[in-house]
Formats: sequence, structure tokens, C-alpha cells
Amino acid sequence: MGSLLLKNCRALLMDGSNLVKSNTFVAIQGETIQSVGTTRPEGAFDQEIDCKNNVLMPGLVNAHTHVPMTLLRGYGGGCDLQTWLNQWIFPAEAKLDDRAVAAGAALGLAEMIASGTTTIADMYMHTPAIAKTVLEAGISANLSCGGVYFGAPEEFSPERCNDCQNQRQLTEEWHGAGNGQILVDASIHGEYTSNHPLWQWMADYAQDHKLGMHVHISETQREHEECKGRHGGATPLQILDRYGVWENRAIAAHCVWTDEMDWALMSRKGISCVHNPVSNLKLGSGVAWIPAMKKAGVNIALGTDGVSSNNNTDLFEEMKFAAVLHNGVTHDPLALLPMDVLRMATVDGAKALGRKSGVIAPGYQADLILVDFDRPHLHLCHSVVDNLVYSARGSDVVMNIARGKLIYKDGDFLTLDMEAILDEVEHYARPLMFG
Repeated sequence: MGSLLLKNCRALLMDGSNLVKSNTFVAIQGETIQSVGTTRPEGAFDQEIDCKNNVLMPGLVNAHTHVPMTLLRGYGGGCDLQTWLNQWIFPAEAKLDDRAVAAGAALGLAEMIASGTTTIADMYMHTPAIAKTVLEAGISANLSCGGVYFGAPEEFSPERCNDCQNQRQLTEEWHGAGNGQILVDASIHGEYTSNHPLWQWMADYAQDHKLGMHVHISETQREHEECKGRHGGATPLQILDRYGVWENRAIAAHCVWTDEMDWALMSRKGISCVHNPVSNLKLGSGVAWIPAMKKAGVNIALGTDGVSSNNNTDLFEEMKFAAVLHNGVTHDPLALLPMDVLRMATVDGAKALGRKSGVIAPGYQADLILVDFDRPHLHLCHSVVDNLVYSARGSDVVMNIARGKLIYKDGDFLTLDMEAILDEVEHYARPLMFG
């Protein structure tokens, strides 16, 4: 791969210093940041881009999503989670095939790329079709299939369980693909959609293959309390821990109804919470107690969930919601500061997914986005950090560089064919699912 020089940037480094460096040069070699400074580096570069004093920041990490659910945007609204899933979502998803999933994934990736996402953790079915689309799009992805098992525990067999076979196939074919662009995580959809033989098998498989783990946890009060009723008072986090689910790097999506004992377990085991404030609010699931989790030592990442319950993948919107939500419910304007939520969407999200990104510094993966600060709603700028969280929108992103490759600039997708994607969505996926 070639070399790229970004010049005339205001760079938000996210390196712990909270600095925004003016007149900055960022040199990229291949997939990696080579140097960052206010003096032009020596040597020639294959490409140079003048950032025109706009704000360069690490690309955003969407740590929990279901990308192909763009096909279900706005479908079945006005329901609680269980009604929505069982009466609307699951029946529609049963009609999906690889081609439709690829179309929905491509549309979702385009939306994310245009709004500044460079890394995702996705849980969905027909996962190899998503993997192929991710490779073409250019971003990084931790992919999982969301293992379920509704059979009797005594009848469980990994040879007959579809999601055990899906996990094996996905890992063998895709883990590490694209020089690490794709990482495969083991996964359990949730405690309420499976039982202990699958948990044990998935935990053992993750440990044997050194995979991360991705699970929906305590999204609703009903899910949380019914689990405690089934397992002698043990919460979803606690019962899964008994089967070794949390021994590797792990992300727990939602965590709305978790408690202090759960947070102590998460801190001890290094389990990251993925906060999805917009989806949780839309479905009436509740509010995860993120400031308290942070104080308990839990790493917090940020996700959009699927667009079917959001209804977009704009992480700038998600950051603002996270900040103002927790300041409001705690009656404390300092509960989550702008830099806290920026970390959730960048460096802490990268940590949750086992990625060396989220920071603008030599040796880090070159996942970078440029935000146009000449937009009217970003003037006056007394604080770049405050403006990014409270004022910016995904549509303000004018450049996306993923793994050192320019994939989006000034409204143009450089790795995706939007005309072909929209044609597939409208003329194949839509009729397949909805007639």
C-alpha cells in the first residue's frame, strides 16, 4: 500500500492529552499512522490532502449493530422489544437469503461510512455474505452470528446445532481476513434465546480459538428478571459466567438492567458494556446506568444497534444522546462529559473490540475522519470537543480513511457502487421480504 499525507489539520488526538493540535501533518504508510506533528515530514508521498483547517479525528467505532437491518428501517414501530421481535422482525428475517443480506449490509455500510464509522461489531445471520461486503467496503469489522438454541438441553449436539456449525464455518473462513480487517467473535444472542449447553460450547470454542465474545445482556427488565427466576437469582451476566463465557475479551450489549454486582463482575473480567441509548429509549427498554458503571471500572463503548430500532447509524447523534441523557437522569451536568462520550465512540470502543485504533498517534491503525467545521451549526467554535458532541452531525463528515485507504470523500463513495446497491435493495431485497 502507498503513502498519504494529511496536512493543515486540526487534529483531535484522543491520546489521553485531550489536545487539539492545530496546523498538523499526519503521515500514513500503508495501514498505519507513521507520524503526527506540526512540521512537515521529510520525503515524498503518493498522495497529499489539504484538510483546510477542518477537524481530523479518529474514526468512530460502532461496537454493537446489525448492519443488514437497514432493510427493516421503521418496520414494526410502536412495540416493546419482545412484541417487536416476535411479531414483526423474526418473521421478516426468516425470508432473508445471502443476496438480500448483502444488499442490506452494503446499504448500512454506506450509511456508516458517510457518517464517520471506520470499525463495527456486527451480530447477524448469513454472516459470510456480510463479511464479503465488509471487505469490499474497506472498514474493519468484528463479525458474529448470534448463536441461539431453543431445544432441550439434553438433546443439544454441536453437530446438529446450526449456529455451532455457523460459528465454525465463519471462524475457519473469515477470522483474520484482509490482514485482520475482519475478526470473528464467538457469540450468544442472549440468555433468553439459548441455554447452558450452547453457552458452554461457545465459551469453549472462543477459548480454544482465542476469539472475543459478543452477547446481548439485560436489555429489558423482563429479560433480566425472568433470567433471575430461571437461575435462582442469577442475572444474565452471572449465569453466563458460570459457563466460562467471559474468559476472553467480551462485549455485552445494552446492560440496561444490570446492577452493582454485575458491574463488579464486568470490571473484574474486563467485559465492555456497549451503550445503545437511542435504541433503548425508542423501545422503552430503559436507561443503562453508564456513569455508575464507569465509576465501577467498566469500559464503555457506544453502539447504534440495528436501524430497525434506532432508526439510523449516526454515531454523532448517539454521542449527543448519551451525554444529555445521563446528565438529565442523574441531575448532574458533569455525569458524562463530552470527552467521555468521544472516548466511548473511539478509543474505548477500539479497546472493546481488540483493535489498535481510536487514537491519532504513530503505530496506530490509520482510521481517520475529517469533520467540516465550516458548517453554520459549528460556528462559533469555543471548544472543538463540545462542538463534536453537541453540535456536529454525521453529515458533517467529508472524508473517511479506513486502514489507511481513502474510502469516502466529499460525498463520493470510493469503494461502494451506490447505484447498484440501491437497485439491489429496491428490486431484490424489498420484494423478497415484503412482496
